[in-house]
Amino acid sequence: MGKLKILVVEDDFLSRSLLASIVADFGEVSVAVDGLEAVESVKASYAEGKPFDLVFLDIMMPRKDGQAALREIREFEEASGIFAPDVCKVVMTTALGDAKNVMGAFRSQCEGYIMKPFSKKAIGDLLHKLLPDSAN
Repeated sequence: MGKLKILVVEDDFLSRSLLASIVADFGEVSVAVDGLEAVESVKASYAEGKPFDLVFLDIMMPRKDGQAALREIREFEEASGIFAPDVCKVVMTTALGDAKNVMGAFRSQCEGYIMKPFSKKAIGDLLHKLLPDSAN
């Protein structure tokens, strides 16, 4: 499969920079600062015929939070006739570990959930689980 196409969506500059630097070893990284930019980026990637393989999506962000962005991404994919396994894999990132946020993310059809602070090992393990053929 080659290098992954990854979108990191995070409103906090330091968290965004850290996560982008960790996942850069796995592929080409783009960034967005909120849920509105995330949805626009995902739609544009499909329009270009080069959809993201993986989206790291923060839950708490201004303008549009990660839960709302995830729902909108999944609605767009469904309306476009894009279904599993061809959808982009979405990993929710947050400092919130409470059950409501975890269950809400999975109800909205995310593939994974990772807590801050990020570690390269945790992210690598998650990538191997979600995309075993592409992460080496």
